Amino acid sequence: MNSKSWLEIGDRVTAMQFEEVFDVIVAIANGGIVPAALLQQKLKIPVELLKISFRDTTHKPLYDAPRLVAPIHFDIAGKKILLVEDRVKTGATLEHARQLLSSGAIVKTFAVNGNADYSLFNENCFSFPWVIKAG
Repeated sequence: MNSKSWLEIGDRVTAMQFEEVFDVIVAIANGGIVPAALLQQKLKIPVELLKISFRDTTHKPLYDAPRLVAPIHFDIAGKKILLVEDRVKTGATLEHARQLLSSGAIVKTFAVNGNADYSLFNENCFSFPWVIKAG
């Protein structure tokens, strides 16, 4: 397992250059919350949560496809959105989220690890420093 440090991730976020100026960060909850907070410190824009469920804490699918589990309570009309996820494996959750938001907004994606418009890493075996293992 390739474990990253807070410092490594923070340095990459700090160095990242975005081609667009975004109006809002939308974090896919729960995994996108910590990376969205790091990006908010860099970009100084609001963060909203998009509550989608697909996998359990061991990354096994709970459903056949990702599901929106709470209504969207923020305005997306005409916004430039940075959609944030921690890990992209198949891309199903990110694509579902993009479809939910793209009817009124311009959406670009960000992942700490995996394939997205912007990503910090793209590694098969990856461990986040903010994941706490009980025990």
